[in-house]
Formats: sequence, structure tokens, C-alpha cells
Amino acid sequence: APLPPQEHEKPLAVTNGELRISGKGKKLRKPRTIYSSLQLQALNQRFQQTQYLALPERAELAAQLGLTQTQVKIWFQNKRSKYKKIMKQS
Repeated sequence: APLPPQEHEKPLAVTNGELRISGKGKKLRKPRTIYSSLQLQALNQRFQQTQYLALPERAELAAQLGLTQTQVKIWFQNKRSKYKKIMKQS
């Protein structure tokens, strides 16, 4: 009979962008994405044209910049919230 898997061999499950060791509650977060200046330039340029990306646009932009769609989506979310904050202040 095969041996039961050892405690340290538990698979890692990705939930919501956070890596966690299955069942153990301790969240191992993914390291923060560092965007290259070229990526930021492209993202900012696109944001000036439109604050919201349709799915195909997001897929295309992510592919062009070598990012995941999730990274692009979250960048846009963060940028919108930052933008709204600035607009509120002025």
C-alpha cells in the first residue's frame, strides 16, 4: 500500500491570488509584482484612453506586456481607485 502523504508534502492551493498551505490558514502571499518602466508606461497610456478594459482588450494588453490578465486587471482596479481619490481631493 502507498504511504500516506507526509505533512510537508501538502499541495499549495492558490486562492484569490494568495498562496496558502492547504487547510492551515497561514497565508503565504505572492510577492508584490514589480512592473518595468515599459510596462507602466503602456498601462498608464492605456488608462488615459480608457479606465475600463473589456476582456479581449485585457487579454491582448497582458499578452503584449508579458503580464497575466489578473495583474492587468488589478493594476487597473488600483489605478481607478487612486484616480478617484485624487479627483475627490481637488
